[in-house]
Amino acid sequence: MVLRVSSALLAAVALVALAGCDMIGGSDNSDAAAGKDAKPLALADATGGGAAPVVAAGPDFGDDNGDFAKDGECDDMRFEGAGMTSTRLLDADIRHDASDCRAAFNQNRLTFKGDNVTSATLASATQGDANRIQWGDDGSSFANDGECDDKRFSGAGMTSTPLLDSDISHDATDCRVAFQQGRLALRQ
Repeated sequence: MVLRVSSALLAAVALVALAGCDMIGGSDNSDAAAGKDAKPLALADATGGGAAPVVAAGPDFGDDNGDFAKDGECDDMRFEGAGMTSTRLLDADIRHDASDCRAAFNQNRLTFKGDNVTSATLASATQGDANRIQWGDDGSSFANDGECDDKRFSGAGMTSTPLLDSDISHDATDCRVAFQQGRLALRQ
């Protein structure tokens, strides 16, 4: 099976390369010289049938009908990564922040977790991991500011200010919320 697919792929590449030389399909340089458009070639697959176009399936981004649409941050919890908002994720925003999520996704600042993500499934999936982490307390002077200041973590939910050893285990609420939203991970 792998050999068959590899052979078909090599044959397709060879046909495309030769098509650029105007040596296939009866076309000659007189068409190009006369300003005529070259006709596209149909490639056959290894089974003898016509080749189907390869289309990468992507997420359905939905529309921009959410309250937080077009603010530069993705608010759809089906995604995770640096392009996500730092605010609480709501079920109502699923498929309703298309422009922001599509832009961040196309910039590789988001990954798609799947269509079956809701606040209930998100909470249950991360709750097990969250229960294993020793969060500490909110004793840091930077606690409760919406950014994690604990250098044990990394990700989009982190502060952009320098990290201090004295904040380790002392920004529990900010770090826990960002972790549960998928915007933080424990450093290895």
